[in-house]
Amino acid sequence: MTETRVYCDGSCPVCSREIAQYRRARGAEALRFIDVTQCSEVALGEGLTRNQALAAMHVRRADGSLVSGARAFGEIWGALPAFRPLARVMRMPGMGRVADLAYAGFLRLRRLWR
Repeated sequence: MTETRVYCDGSCPVCSREIAQYRRARGAEALRFIDVTQCSEVALGEGLTRNQALAAMHVRRADGSLVSGARAFGEIWGALPAFRPLARVMRMPGMGRVADLAYAGFLRLRRLWR
């Protein structure tokens, strides 16, 4: 695998708007966006089920490793020049944990939109 894969929920209106913004950003050609609601189970790759992919953001790095939750956004932001400052903030000590807590809150609200 030579690209970073971003697994997204095409049925979530908030998620779809955010992913559309990333798709338009400079550097997006380095990312492959996969709509979990439309793809085959095989397209998810090893270690990721459709239910897991729909429950939270997941990114598969080019080396095949899987990153999930708020840290997955850090992977996306690191690939897009306009968002790299956010990726740097995410790598600061303690920020991953803060982002995970904020993302957990978002996921609770997101259930209302699905």
